[in-house]
Amino acid sequence: MGVEFDTVLYMKTPPDREALEDLVAKLEDPVADLVRKDSRFKKLGLDAADYQTPESVVDLLVEQKALLQRPVVVTDEKAIIGRPKDRVRELLS
Repeated sequence: MGVEFDTVLYMKTPPDREALEDLVAKLEDPVADLVRKDSRFKKLGLDAADYQTPESVVDLLVEQKALLQRPVVVTDEKAIIGRPKDRVRELLS
């Protein structure tokens, strides 16, 4: 699409609390969708009902960076979870 972008390798350079709070503030998706509810989530014995608010999601992702849903696409004004990938094209066009 000819759009310049920065790739953030979240496991090598995880977002800090402030970056996560900024992301949540821009997010168009439900904040709970930022948390991957995968096998790691289950292995940790977590309950999805406990991660529905911005504060609870940020707290969790600060502690468990691997649970951050990806990809997340962020512009100056908005942020989305880039699944399905057609959403990225929509955001950037």
